[in-house]
Amino acid sequence: MSFTGTVKDEVSKIQIGEVEKISELSGIVSAGAEISNSIIVTTENNSVARRVYTLFKEIYRINPKIIVRKGYNYNKKINYILEVKNKVEVILKDLGLQNGLPLSYILADDELIRAYLRGVFMMCASINDPKTSRYHLEFNLVNEKLAIFISNLLNEYNLNSKLLHRDTRYMVYVKEAEKIGDFLRMIGAFRAVMYYEDIRIYRDHKNMTNRLNNCEQANVDRVITTSNNQVSDIELIDSIGGLDLLEEKEREVAVYRLKYRDASLLELSEIISLETGHKITKSGLYHRFYKIKQLADKIRNNNK
Repeated sequence: MSFTGTVKDEVSKIQIGEVEKISELSGIVSAGAEISNSIIVTTENNSVARRVYTLFKEIYRINPKIIVRKGYNYNKKINYILEVKNKVEVILKDLGLQNGLPLSYILADDELIRAYLRGVFMMCASINDPKTSRYHLEFNLVNEKLAIFISNLLNEYNLNSKLLHRDTRYMVYVKEAEKIGDFLRMIGAFRAVMYYEDIRIYRDHKNMTNRLNNCEQANVDRVITTSNNQVSDIELIDSIGGLDLLEEKEREVAVYRLKYRDASLLELSEIISLETGHKITKSGLYHRFYKIKQLADKIRNNNK
C-alpha cells in the first residue's frame, strides 16, 4: 500500500463524535462527490469506502448502494462507488454545503475544521512517502472556489499552501516537511506522523552529514591547492637561486613549506612556532607567503 493509502486507512478508522461526523462527511461530499439527483462518492481506498458508508448509515440511517468496479486500460485498481438517492436535499442542507462550500457551523471550532479537512483529505489528497520522494502534499480539486477555500483554510494554520491551476483541475499543495507533519497531526494521523518524522529527521541528519563532509572535502581541496601554489612559487624562485633574495622570515617559511607540503597554514604556523620558538600567526604566515608570491610573479613576467 502507498503511503497515501496508509494515511487514509489510519484516519478513516478514527473514532469521532456525532458533530464531527457531520463536518467530516461535509468534507467528503464537497471534495469527492458527484451531486445531481443523487450523491455519488467514488474512492479507490477500501477503508475510506467503509468510512463513507458508515457515516451515511449512522447519521441519516441510509444504506448507500455500493458498486465495486475494476478500472479500465492501464488503471487496474478497484473503484468503490457509493450512491445515495434518498434524502439528498436534506443531506446537502444538513452538511452545510452552499455552492460546494461549507457553511460556518460546519467549521465552528478547531475540532470540526480538523474533521472537515480529514474528509477532504480522504477524497482528493495524496502525500509522498518521505523515504522515497520529495516532501509533497496535494489536494486535487475540480471546483476553483473550493480549491481557494481549502488553500485559505490551510493557511489559517500557517501551512503555507499554494494553489496551481492545471488543465481543468486545481491543485492545492504544501511542500515544506514540517508543515506536512503539522497537517498529519491536524487530521489525527499520529502513526503516520511518527513514521514521517522519523524519516524526515533521518534525511535531515543525512543531508547535514553530507554537507559537512562536502565542506570538509572543500577545505581539504583548498589546503592542497594553496600549498601546491606556494610550493610552485618557492620552487620557481629557487630554480634561479632567488631564495637568497628573500628576507630571512620569508626564507624561513619557504623552507618549512617545502618540508611540510601537506600542512594547512594554521598547522604550519603551529609547527614553525613550536620548532623555532618564535610565535607566528596564520595571518602572519599568509603575509610572508604573499611576498613570496609577488617575487614569483615578477619572475614569471620577466620570463614572458
